[in-house]
Amino acid sequence: MIALVQRVSQARVEIDGRVRGAIGRGLLLLVCAEPDDSDAIADRLVDKVLKLRVFADDAGKMNLDLDAVAGGLLVVSQFTLAADTSSGNRPGFSGAARPELGKRLYERVLASAAARHGVVASGEFGADMQVHLVNDGPVTIPLVVRG
Repeated sequence: MIALVQRVSQARVEIDGRVRGAIGRGLLLLVCAEPDDSDAIADRLVDKVLKLRVFADDAGKMNLDLDAVAGGLLVVSQFTLAADTSSGNRPGFSGAARPELGKRLYERVLASAAARHGVVASGEFGADMQVHLVNDGPVTIPLVVRG
């Protein structure tokens, strides 16, 4: 799975002008499933994200995870993370999982996160979404989790 994690002071996702999911301080997780991904990989991604120590401790050092700061997690599907621009200027997306697998694994990420963390919000798989965020830092971390 390919993911992009952004530390935010606030974030929300809207669909057709209506807020679908929103958090205050926490992490925005953009997620893309790849063809060979599995439930185990989705679970490992969630584990990694929840344990990321990207929030400042009292000394100002990035040393705290999401639970330690009682932060929220906003999960949004984003197949464009698999964009291939190696030949030409128009991106190709053959590296992304087919929609059926992508949706199943996105829902697995959501379920796994909700089972382990108190505040989890989401977008909607396949929807045209507008994501609003205030990147805190800025802190943006790419993650790739594979079998």
